[in-house]
Amino acid sequence: QVQLVESGGGLVQAGGSLRLSCAASGRTFSSYAMGWFRQAPGKERVFVAAISRAGGSTSYADSVKGRFTISRDNAKNTVYLQMDSLTPEDTAVYYCAASGSYLITAGSGYAYWGQGTQVTVSS
Repeated sequence: QVQLVESGGGLVQAGGSLRLSCAASGRTFSSYAMGWFRQAPGKERVFVAAISRAGGSTSYADSVKGRFTISRDNAKNTVYLQMDSLTPEDTAVYYCAASGSYLITAGSGYAYWGQGTQVTVSS
């Protein structure tokens, strides 16, 4: 069982940056690949980024590639999402999730989810 708690969301102007954090409970954090997803109002939840168990491999949605960076600190049981050059289209609730698979972009592959943190980008 893994419990995930996101933080770091908020209101930012277009072009700004935010850093999201996701703290995980338990002593098996390093055995999970981690992902970030987002859900905009009236839309489905979509993949944003994922990172492998040791952090050596990452994957990004095309919409965020080059602007967002996912990282993890297994000693702190925490995964991060650095978001730069934000646009209003990035406005959404951001969720972190844990997967027992290697590196997966499908939400169905994630067994554990946080409650989400709101990110709002004003124009």
